[in-house]
Amino acid sequence: MPNIFSFLNEVKEELLKVAWPSREQTIRYTILVVLVAVVVGLFLGGLDYILTAITAFFVNR
Repeated sequence: MPNIFSFLNEVKEELLKVAWPSREQTIRYTILVVLVAVVVGLFLGGLDYILTAITAFFVNR
């Protein structure tokens, strides 16, 4: 079992070296990700709606 404890000790040492973002940065980036996801979703939904309408027009013609 010394390999598991050695591994966990190395993980702990590496995590101490990580430059963690501040609370403000985390909140800002989270909001940005949500906004981008909503914009992309609306764009793709609109594109899907338009292409479905075009396809229905030609099929029902």
